[in-house]
Amino acid sequence: MDEESFRIRGFRSNDLNRVKDINLECLPENYSSFFYRDLYRRFPETFLVAEADGDIQGYIMCRIERGLSKLKTLRPARQCHVVSIAVREAYRRRGIATALITRAMERGMENYNASECFLEVRMTNNAAISFYEKLGFSKAKRNFGYYMDGEDAWVMAVAIEKFK
Repeated sequence: MDEESFRIRGFRSNDLNRVKDINLECLPENYSSFFYRDLYRRFPETFLVAEADGDIQGYIMCRIERGLSKLKTLRPARQCHVVSIAVREAYRRRGIATALITRAMERGMENYNASECFLEVRMTNNAAISFYEKLGFSKAKRNFGYYMDGEDAWVMAVAIEKFK
């Protein structure tokens, strides 16, 4: 599937139920309606959905944070934190997740002056780790017991300029 067969656009408040359904279908971590609305209210430019076949098939939501660079530079950085990204199983391996991440990073840089991006991924999710590495992300640190079920996470980071 090339980018002509799907469309990336900004999240709208009436997309909430569909995004929540995709989250429930694809991920073990789930969020309250308030959580989604709050991220959208605070960082609307990095909350995106992917439409294909007349419906939303994926989403990404990010927040902008300030902190020390995750890229081993020990300098302050404005970071685009990918809180959640999901694409329905039938629509994976079609470029949708790559387009969502790329567009969110571009918008994070343009609208919020973010210079790097980071995310957490389950240590056992080898497919996702490989995908993020192909996009240029690298493992920055291990967060022990990060997930509700006690599983550890890799924090992975990339300089946003790689997405330009």
